[in-house]
Amino acid sequence: MLIGNTRIGGIGSLSIKNTFDSDALNYLAAVEAADGQALENSVRVAINNFVVGCKTDGIWNAIVGSCIMAGARTVAGAIIPLKGNAPTNNGFVAGDYSRKLGLLGDASTKFISTNYNNTDLSQDDAHISCYVTQIPTISATLARMFVGQATGNGGRIYILSNTSGNLNLKNRSSPAGGVTITGEGVTTGLKGHSRNSSTNTVIRSSQTNTTNSTASTTLISGDIAVFNNGASAQYSDARMSFYSLGTNIDLALLDTRITTLMTTLNALL
Repeated sequence: MLIGNTRIGGIGSLSIKNTFDSDALNYLAAVEAADGQALENSVRVAINNFVVGCKTDGIWNAIVGSCIMAGARTVAGAIIPLKGNAPTNNGFVAGDYSRKLGLLGDASTKFISTNYNNTDLSQDDAHISCYVTQIPTISATLARMFVGQATGNGGRIYILSNTSGNLNLKNRSSPAGGVTITGEGVTTGLKGHSRNSSTNTVIRSSQTNTTNSTASTTLISGDIAVFNNGASAQYSDARMSFYSLGTNIDLALLDTRITTLMTTLNALL
């Protein structure tokens, strides 16, 4: 198998350099460099299929920043960006990582900074998502954040599980404009919301879309984080294996692609 110009293994008579998508190939090379060893051929194929599928569906360009926090052999490999800015690991170690299920938060100190500010995303054309593989177990108010920037008032963006086990989301809406989806804070799978105008947001959880018509408002500045609210105040002990942020995206298509990838990795590893 060829990664760049270096032969590190084989996949039958096929050459990865000739048959894999170039973006997938670059990502795999970076992950393997961080891991210090090659991935299994089957894992490489699964990740390539995800990238190709996103491009086929027309959602690849809407993903500005993202990590597949599974499949890699190490934490260092798991936080290599699939696209966009390299995130910063704050405290995650080998014992927190499962190749099948992703990173496990501690509801106290550990989080991933995406190194994107809330203001880097458009007020009326923005999405965030995460793939949850284990729900939060701590009921405290400050221990149930999935992803987002949630401090201050006004145009924030976040996804969290509230103390009642409901999903609470905000995507550039006013201080009182958050959306609650009953019971969805304690389900696994893709959680996301995508604003496609000043008045419309689509929410995705349990493979179901919900449309909300809350108007957007002026953005406030702050880091977008995973397992944390971007201000070191609200954490999570959930386990997650993917996040994305960017412009408006078809969440149903993204859900199908990332669920297929995670199901495949779970079967392979």
